[in-house]
Formats: sequence, structure tokens, C-alpha cells
Amino acid sequence: MDIPAPHPFAAVVKLPRDDHGDPVMEPTARGALHWAPHHHNGFRDRMHAVSRWVADAGPAAIVTDVSVEIASFARLLGVPVIVVALPGKRFDAPHQLVHQLADHIIAAWPQELYTPAWLQPHAAKTSFVGGISRYDGRRRPSPTATAVVGDTTPVKAARILILAGAGEGFGGRIGECAAACPGTTWASIGGSEEWVDDPWPQICAADVVVTHAGQGAVADVAAARRRAVVLPQPRPYDEQAATGEVLRRNGLATVARSRPAVREWPGLISQALASDPHNWIRWEVSGAACRAARAVELTAQRCAMVTGL
Repeated sequence: MDIPAPHPFAAVVKLPRDDHGDPVMEPTARGALHWAPHHHNGFRDRMHAVSRWVADAGPAAIVTDVSVEIASFARLLGVPVIVVALPGKRFDAPHQLVHQLADHIIAAWPQELYTPAWLQPHAAKTSFVGGISRYDGRRRPSPTATAVVGDTTPVKAARILILAGAGEGFGGRIGECAAACPGTTWASIGGSEEWVDDPWPQICAADVVVTHAGQGAVADVAAARRRAVVLPQPRPYDEQAATGEVLRRNGLATVARSRPAVREWPGLISQALASDPHNWIRWEVSGAACRAARAVELTAQRCAMVTGL
């Protein structure tokens, strides 16, 4: 993907795609990796671009998000590596490898609420920084005063915003959901609906945000302190299911099945409206990006001191 200007980077290197074009043979290296197919031109070209950039730029450290292969390759090139961990069940061999070789690990959620067993052996080199949102520090309106009418009837005039991820969307079901919740107004952005460059005003204006359980979306809703209905989507390693369970267990959001029946929406919206949005402070969004950046800087400095660079 292209990163539109303006952006904060001094340079951007666009890596070749490694997920199409050539036949895929032995992609997991017999279970040791996630994606390293034999004789794949795209994969070879991607790794070549990384090695060329390392040779030219001489980075003090590399931060990797998701890719075990990039993290492993960078470390084999002698570059200190900071790995961004993800929730879920990460007990497989590739994740064990990348967490072991990492010089530091960043977990973008609060340690108090979620310390998975697979991360505990690496506690000494892990920073739990809290949820990272691009909206941290941006002004938000005061929480909207709401009340619940009955057990399953949402407040009339409550504004419901569906915040969908790529490839998601309610389509014609929005009208059905709105009809099931008389007096409420529903809107949707993202997914198969309209995409906007800055959804912050819509998020802040909503009485309830309906969202998936991706790390970015959850952090954005937490930054806005909005009541939420969270619908965890199927993801590898149960990533969103794990996040949804943490939110449900700690009372930060109303968590439902990925696609509730229309008849369930009045109860879900009423339950969300009855929740306390101030509980989102426990997701520790405030200052999270700065804490992550500091962890990166300290890791680079520590590794430079050890090697005498």
C-alpha cells in the first residue's frame, strides 16, 4: 500500500508483494515459519529490498509488526529487533522463535488486564504500553448523558455508529437493526461503506460505537471514551476473540457474537448504554504511543552500548 503525504517518515520503502504470482511450495519451512515459500520471486525480492535498505540505512533498530520472517531476517542481518506482540494464542513455533530472538517486545494493551501465558517467559524484555491510538491527546467532547428504558429498549434518539474494518460492513442490515431499535439512528463508516480520512468526530458524536475487536479500533474507541458493542471477528490465533474476552471480563464494552441476530440488537444497545464509558481509562491509551517510542529508543541505545557502536 502507498502511504499518502503528509507523513512523519524521512523515507518510505515499498516492499514487493510476496503473496501472489508464483506457485506456493513449502511455505512454512516445516512449521518453523509462517511464510517463506520455496522459489517465490515476490518473497525473494521482498527480502532483497529489506537487506538493501539495511545496508544503505544502517538502522539502529527495526520495529516489526506481525511478520516473524522480517523480524528473523533483520536479526540475522545483525540489527536489533523490537517485536510488536498481538493478542491470542501464540504458542506456535514461529511465534516462540520471534519472541525469543526479539531484543524487546511491545504489547499494546495494559498488563493489568491481560498477561498471556506465552508472553510471561519474556516479561523482562516486554513493555505493556496500553492501547495505541492516533487520537491520543485530541480533544473530545464530554460524555453524552444517557439512560436505559426497560431491559431491552434502547434510549430513543441514541446515535449508533458502526465502525467497520476492511472487507466488513452491515450493508442492508443497518436498516433492519435500526428498525429493531425504534427511535435510534444508525450510521456506518469503513468496511464496505463510506471510508473517511478522519472518523474522530463521528466516533465522539456516537452514543454507542459498534466495532470489531482489532487493536486500533478498540484503542480509538477507548480514546474517545465511547460506549461500545464489540463484535470479535474470526482471526488467526483467536486474536480478536482474546481481546473481546478481556473487554467483556473487565466491563469495558458489551461483547457479542460476531454477527448477532437482528432481534438481539435492542438488548445489546441497551446494555452498552447502561455501561460506564469512564472504564476505558483502564485501557491506558493516554501516553501509550510515547511509551512505545521510548521503549524503542531505549532498546536501540542499549544494543548500541553493548556493541560499542
